[in-house]
Amino acid sequence: MSATYRAARAYALPVTTRPTPRIGVLAVQGDSREHLQALASLGARAVPVRRPEEVEAVDAVVVPGGESTVIDKLLRAFGLMEPLRRRIAEGMPAYGSCAGMILLADRLVDARPDQQTIGGLDVTVRRNAFGRQVDSFEHELEFAGLEGPVRAVFIRAPWVEEAGAGVEVLARVGSGPAAGRIVAVRQGNLMATAFHPEVGGDRRIHAEFVAMTARATSRTTTA
Repeated sequence: MSATYRAARAYALPVTTRPTPRIGVLAVQGDSREHLQALASLGARAVPVRRPEEVEAVDAVVVPGGESTVIDKLLRAFGLMEPLRRRIAEGMPAYGSCAGMILLADRLVDARPDQQTIGGLDVTVRRNAFGRQVDSFEHELEFAGLEGPVRAVFIRAPWVEEAGAGVEVLARVGSGPAAGRIVAVRQGNLMATAFHPEVGGDRRIHAEFVAMTARATSRTTTA
């Protein structure tokens, strides 16, 4: 077992002391399978979400990478957009990676005129900020609250142009032409990264989200 995996498992909470969260992964388009595998490896009950009633049955949701405009259209076509907006407004935890960051943002730059978002994060996000598919790259990031760097994979990635006063910046690009750009944020029960932690074997960011969901679920249960 690698040191990285052991560190990730340390964030996963024992099922005997805290509720095991049921985390849905939107599975209408994008890399949902990788997120499902990462969450399951940390002890969460990870389930695909494709129908409105499945939104109601989960404790949290992951919005995966993919094509944000396509995911937006499919969410509306399948009747998922409004249930997601309502549950997130009610406090349901959500995590978005890459396209998921775009879809959780309240405001977009360089978006299609008809593009909509789920919203919830008080940020302005620029689509495809790092360039085209051929400009994809990997970069080591310092991530708030985690020991040691995170190896981040950027694929046609966005970045956060502006973050509201209540948004915590978790990571910025450390060097190169994009140095200083915000690529990970958290606001309340919402978290987003411009990169794809599900691609590699480092489960620490998923583990942060599992722990966040377990805490939110515990508060709801005891309220």
